[in-house]
Amino acid sequence: MSGIYIHIPFCKQACHYCDFHFSTSMAKKEPMVLALLKELELRKDEFKDVEVETIYFGGGTPSILTAAEINQIITSVYEYYKVAENPEVTLEANPDDLSKERIEELSKSPINRLSIGIQSFFEEDLKMMNRAHSAKEAENCLTEATKHFQNISLDLIYGIPGMSNERWKQNIDKALSFNIPHISSYALTVEPKTALAHMIKKGTIKNVDDEQAHNQYNILNTVLEKAGYICYEISNFGKKGYFSRNNSAYWQGKKYLGIGPSAHSFDGQRRGWNISNNSKYLKSIEEGILPIETEMLTIVDRYNEYIMTGLRTIWGVSLEKIHKEFGEQYLSYLNKQMVEPITKELLQIENNTLKVTKKGRFLVDGLASDLFMV
Repeated sequence: MSGIYIHIPFCKQACHYCDFHFSTSMAKKEPMVLALLKELELRKDEFKDVEVETIYFGGGTPSILTAAEINQIITSVYEYYKVAENPEVTLEANPDDLSKERIEELSKSPINRLSIGIQSFFEEDLKMMNRAHSAKEAENCLTEATKHFQNISLDLIYGIPGMSNERWKQNIDKALSFNIPHISSYALTVEPKTALAHMIKKGTIKNVDDEQAHNQYNILNTVLEKAGYICYEISNFGKKGYFSRNNSAYWQGKKYLGIGPSAHSFDGQRRGWNISNNSKYLKSIEEGILPIETEMLTIVDRYNEYIMTGLRTIWGVSLEKIHKEFGEQYLSYLNKQMVEPITKELLQIENNTLKVTKKGRFLVDGLASDLFMV
């Protein structure tokens, strides 16, 4: 299994917390679409022996593309790559782009999964984060989207300064009221050089409270588990049959091709990343040169990545795989390092697989780093 990720580097406005690569100027949107088509052609030989099972439009804000532009890109994927029957084709979208007419239009396209950036159903949260949509638009778009799409995911953010546990629970309950089969939820993080970091430094917004975030993550787990969702990855909850096939492939170490400025790729041994500059990306593609840097992963890199991604998922870290792919030295090291977190009931062994416990979920990144081979 493999996937193609397509980065659309444009947004109507900058969210205060975001440090992804994007531009708020749409001046280069049309040439960017042509460049994406060209990069798909230039890189077709990289996937000549594999079948594409997922196509994912991320960003940025992919929903700023017209239906014609989306269809043009998908047509190019089918032209240059071997695509599986019934692939998962996801479009990340913002509520302000999802009018009734637009949703109907998308439902007639190859897009069969929407990932909607709700973040919060409360106006004060949306304004603080500088989201482009309103709380009313969030509800309206979900009302319409559920009429036309069965496979929908929505994003929610917890740990927002000033958000009480009660308001957070109301956010979750509101999401559940739409019977959405997949929810992705992340703690608000303060990335360097973002507007949020600047406002916290100035004192205009309170800093993020880790204890508050931890409590709200536990509320999230409890409520969603009761509602029949499975936490198949630390930040992702899906009903049976609705796990993201695209993201699951990333976490399980499958190959993926990243198209567009700043997009990352992985072939099992090497990792690559495109230049994070729209103008330089366009110029390079126009000249027929791939603007990509690559690195060959060492055995230590691959071991550490497997620990990190494995622990974040319900599939865990297979001790048999550690022994088979990395050798006795790595298995012995892991056995030694995992004793303490197992004693503290943060990790557990189940069917010869190392997994994080419910108690350890919120701490998983730190737990993983303690198991890394340095």
